[in-house]
Amino acid sequence: MLLDPDACYAALLAHDARFDGRLYVGVRSTGVYCRPVCRVRTPKPGNCRFFSSAAQAESHGFRPCLRCRPELAPGRAGIDAGSRLAQAAARLIEAGGLDRAGVEAVAARVGTSSRHLRRVFKAEFGVTALEYAQTQRLLLAKRLLTDTALPATEIAAASGFGSLRRFNAAFRERYRLSPTQLRSHAGARPAATMRFRLAYRPPCDWKRSLTFLAARAVERVEFAGGDAYCRTVRWQAGAQELRGWLAVRPLPSRALLEVELSASLAPAIPPVLQRVRDLFDLDCEPAQLQRVLPAHPPGSAPMRLIGSFDGFELAVRGIVGQQVSVKAARTVIARLAERYGDPLDGAAPAGLARLFPTPQTVAGLEVAAIAGLGIQGRRAEAIRTLARALAEGRLALEPRAPVDETMAALRSIPGIGDWTAQYIAMRALCWPDAFPAGDLAVLRALDARTPAQARERARQWQPWRAYVVMDLWASMGANT
Repeated sequence: MLLDPDACYAALLAHDARFDGRLYVGVRSTGVYCRPVCRVRTPKPGNCRFFSSAAQAESHGFRPCLRCRPELAPGRAGIDAGSRLAQAAARLIEAGGLDRAGVEAVAARVGTSSRHLRRVFKAEFGVTALEYAQTQRLLLAKRLLTDTALPATEIAAASGFGSLRRFNAAFRERYRLSPTQLRSHAGARPAATMRFRLAYRPPCDWKRSLTFLAARAVERVEFAGGDAYCRTVRWQAGAQELRGWLAVRPLPSRALLEVELSASLAPAIPPVLQRVRDLFDLDCEPAQLQRVLPAHPPGSAPMRLIGSFDGFELAVRGIVGQQVSVKAARTVIARLAERYGDPLDGAAPAGLARLFPTPQTVAGLEVAAIAGLGIQGRRAEAIRTLARALAEGRLALEPRAPVDETMAALRSIPGIGDWTAQYIAMRALCWPDAFPAGDLAVLRALDARTPAQARERARQWQPWRAYVVMDLWASMGANT
């Protein structure tokens, strides 16, 4: 990314939140780099160097500001194909993907070659994927030292360092202070749960997002009410299955969400936080959307692309929800969770008691058992077939999975048509251009008689058509 120093300095003077996460300023006189929204005294232009990523700033010898905390900056959404690939790979790296496998595996997850990924990644972030990963490990460790009371050994492991010795050495070399010194500065206090802050670019209509989730919440697995969204969590961390819960709330008058995690999820902090970012579309760039999408009344914001925490759970919802109301689908899915999900042990927020069943569990059921919950036979068969594909590793329903290959695999399952595949791509894969053209609410809103006619009328909104659909559903209370 080529940065114009004059334009960057203007954004810094204005503390422009639109550039938060897209721009970092290194201050030569202090050796520190900041976000453009940092409220410290603005440095002189001659003392500033501008970077497109935190990793690039650190590769030039700058260390992160302890006040604005660059690790809290929101992510970026790519526009062109190369940028989207690089951004998708970055989100996987931030979730620990490079700690578990190499660049080749990350490239395969986003559907490209490692050579091409290396090229577009360096162009987007100014550093290699390995350099980016090392910065993310250190920034995560910094966040855990600041925001939690976890022991240093657990922080080293959660951050992707192979040993405490390597963690301490990397921290001192890059940040010129020890982990103990940083923790002393931050004043972290012991707590029964872990709390983190996730930033986003305003505006964000949290009330509409929460209303959308509340209408679709699976009883005893999740709930949305008041100002919070809570759910149970089952997470596979290598050979270990973690069980716990999370709660997400907005911080008043600030472009931040507070995420509370049960202590049992400590070994999976990076991927769980990244999934929360995906669930609430925190890397969305409203300025991009507002140039393309239909106008909103003054003071309102476009509906964000609400994803899902569990891709299998979302896909089951999509299959069950074919031609039935939201309420009816919720009832049936709650029966599935109650009958075949596991109980959540230990203390949890009121209303959370069950973990959604795994694909492995559902794959082992008879079709008649699934149908007995009130699911039509063909859909019950589709659910079991889907569960088997996931359990055997032939399919992955998660953000940044290759869209074309995944949708082709979904459509090959009897009982899953284009509407369901598009719905899963929209909310499980977080694909911004998903468009269920045959959806009745979409057809009605676009005054279209056929899916082909709806696609033609929606062409003007590419590649953000999923946002238009979300807006329509949220506004109309659609049965989806």
